Amino acid sequence: MERWQGRVAVVTGASSGIGAAVARELVRRGMKVAGLARRVENIEAIAQELRDAPGTLYCVKADVSIEEEVLTAFKWVNDNLGGADVLVNNAGVANVGKISGGKTSDWKQMFDVNVLALSICTREAFKSMRERGVDDGHIIHINSVAGQMFLDTAVATMYSSTKHAVTSLTEGFRRQLSALGSRIRITSISPGGVHTEMMTKNVPGDRLASMPLLLPEDIAEAVVYTLSTPPRVQVHELTIRPVGEIL
Repeated sequence: MERWQGRVAVVTGASSGIGAAVARELVRRGMKVAGLARRVENIEAIAQELRDAPGTLYCVKADVSIEEEVLTAFKWVNDNLGGADVLVNNAGVANVGKISGGKTSDWKQMFDVNVLALSICTREAFKSMRERGVDDGHIIHINSVAGQMFLDTAVATMYSSTKHAVTSLTEGFRRQLSALGSRIRITSISPGGVHTEMMTKNVPGDRLASMPLLLPEDIAEAVVYTLSTPPRVQVHELTIRPVGEIL
């Protein structure tokens, strides 16, 4: 990770869960981290907690489902931090429900955040890297095992479809980067169950207590591992599941 010290990472959904854990770990490794989220007060609290760390956490208020706010956030990063060298697309939404009773607004929110916002952030990060001649940047999508298989639960069908889209986009973006002769890498990290707000929102407490779960810090360590591989290495897909998980 030494080569990333002093360089800039953008982390979306940085106010809690996996995003907060990733932001903390990258700051501890000496990076300048722009944490994007709606709940900027949470990021400010984390930044205060990390005030003596080697790196710095910057708070950037943005709802990634609104393109104008994403563009404003990346402009701020370009103007104030010099541009993005790493992007961690972590922001995600899971609104579970059967097709028969699903709400169009819930489906739209998931596609807006999980697919479109991820794509817009990827575009803006790539533009920032390309315009500055950065050819060793790294884009990481926090995906899900739901994007690698069909989950045997009717209520997760639409969520799973957004994550299958992320899997497809990762490969498509990789091929586009390769065709351009770029050395910028792109990685999909697909966790199984993780103890986050998203999980506690959608899984009843009694069932949650019996489930094997990862911690957000486990995924943050996976991000560090991915970034720390030699520039010649393309970690394309990294799947991480808690011991004993059965889906």
